[in-house]
Amino acid sequence: MWWDGRIRTVDRMTHTSTALITGASRGLGLALALRLVADGWRVVVDARTADDLAASYSGFDPAQVVAVAGDVASEEHRLALRRVVAELGGIDAVVHNASRLGPSPQPRLDSYPLDAFREVYAVTVFAPPRLTQLLLPHLRPGGRIVYVTSDASVEAYEGWGGYGSSKAALDRIAAVLAAEHPELRIYAVDPGDMNTRMHAEAFPGEDISDRPPPEASVPGLREILTGRLPSGRYQARALPAAEPTERTEPVEAVR
Repeated sequence: MWWDGRIRTVDRMTHTSTALITGASRGLGLALALRLVADGWRVVVDARTADDLAASYSGFDPAQVVAVAGDVASEEHRLALRRVVAELGGIDAVVHNASRLGPSPQPRLDSYPLDAFREVYAVTVFAPPRLTQLLLPHLRPGGRIVYVTSDASVEAYEGWGGYGSSKAALDRIAAVLAAEHPELRIYAVDPGDMNTRMHAEAFPGEDISDRPPPEASVPGLREILTGRLPSGRYQARALPAAEPTERTEPVEAVR
């Protein structure tokens, strides 16, 4: 399997690395998708609104960017993503990037609306394992699954009980899945603070212009998708620009 995204020929057959990225109309998902396309990958991207996807990927070859609008919390949409992946002949990587912040400003747990709590968990906790279940039969040998997490999953920040607990659950899902599927490479990746719309909503009224752009976290994610890192939990911006043959220990190894 070739993880640099280039097209190779074997016995008159060609293979192009393909990745599915959820929540890819803006922020980190968009930055990663654009980097992979530039590297020669084919990407399947989703977002809740078709207009946002069209604006982000206008002008791209539809053979290289397949956009599917819908909410990952919807089973109908998840089944549509599976159909697209099956029609493409399989997939090499799945990046679970879509998540839900919750109310803005974020409420304390003692006043957190349960309906909003359920919405956060529907997108961040329940959708990724269900989509993984649907896509596992189509994941090519040596495939990779990435769960985008947060430092709020391991640090207790006031007001971050909904989002933070959802990411903590996602961390555990990634770790257990890696233990159950040692033939795959499965990661939880913390991209760090970023100057994105979600971060602006997390800190309403604050100036977040000092945060790095999402593009600053892409090299680490690219290393996750193309290098030889073992399954585990990583901080994207802490990863060195390692050669594909170089091994780096995870921040939190899967046990």
